[in-house]
Amino acid sequence: QVEVVESGGGAVPAGGSLKLSCEASGYPFSTNCMAWFRQAPGKEVEGIATIRGDGRTTYGENMEGRFTISQGRATVSQGIAKHNLYLQIDNMTPEDTAKYYCVVERDFAPTYFGGCRFGYWGAGTQVTVSS
Repeated sequence: QVEVVESGGGAVPAGGSLKLSCEASGYPFSTNCMAWFRQAPGKEVEGIATIRGDGRTTYGENMEGRFTISQGRATVSQGIAKHNLYLQIDNMTPEDTAKYYCVVERDFAPTYFGGCRFGYWGAGTQVTVSS
């Protein structure tokens, strides 16, 4: 069973920084992509960044610069992987207020971003930026 759990959200003043964390486990080791998405109130879900197993990253439109995706070393037990994923957000503005989601690649899933399809979503962590 795939489990995806985000943490690190909270209230931040404008100009501040935050680092979100994600622990994902239970998916096949062949899984290659992980990503961060976000959804602001009244808006559609948007992709922030993806990272592949070899460390290559892809950022969404207007996301490169203030957002930095990174990952910890993957561990494998009986062919099942466990990963830690991170998102550093700097120089935050009220427009960054959103629920942030960690997402794992899944074959044939409808969500396509950065060359991968994503289908295992965490519950999200809320980030609120005050002006």
